[in-house]
Amino acid sequence: MLTHAPTPLSLSDLAALTRRYADEVRRGEHAVEIDPVHRWSRRLSSDDVVDVWLISWTTDQFAELHDHAGSLGALTVVRGALVEQRWVAGEGLRSRTLHAGRGASFPLGHVHDVANPAAETAVSVHAYSPPLTAMSYYDVAPGGFLRRTRTELTDEPEKISA
Repeated sequence: MLTHAPTPLSLSDLAALTRRYADEVRRGEHAVEIDPVHRWSRRLSSDDVVDVWLISWTTDQFAELHDHAGSLGALTVVRGALVEQRWVAGEGLRSRTLHAGRGASFPLGHVHDVANPAAETAVSVHAYSPPLTAMSYYDVAPGGFLRRTRTELTDEPEKISA
């Protein structure tokens, strides 16, 4: 008997899901912890189609330039602000600040870094469909192109390697 992999959620569905969970966090339905040394995260929901994560970011915590392998993604900022540096082919790294209530979606091949340069702790909700299995990490090489430095198996969002 052949089985088929579940159909991943669309980018718009992922964005709506992160907004819904962000509302729950704002209402106090999910506890947020703050760790000034290591970025804290907790899985809020998981199944064969999607994982949803809650993440807190203290000052100067960042994710490192990466992609989400075969997963689509979205995030919504619950509190504070996050700066996303995203790779735009032919233009290089472009920066945007995502304030509380704002979000971003990540199609396949989206390479970015997420960071909190502010003094205020930021909190965000992230969703990945299908759930994360790997992430590749990148450097911007001389000449202005991306160079993959490694790929790691993971089921954790915006993972910082040891």
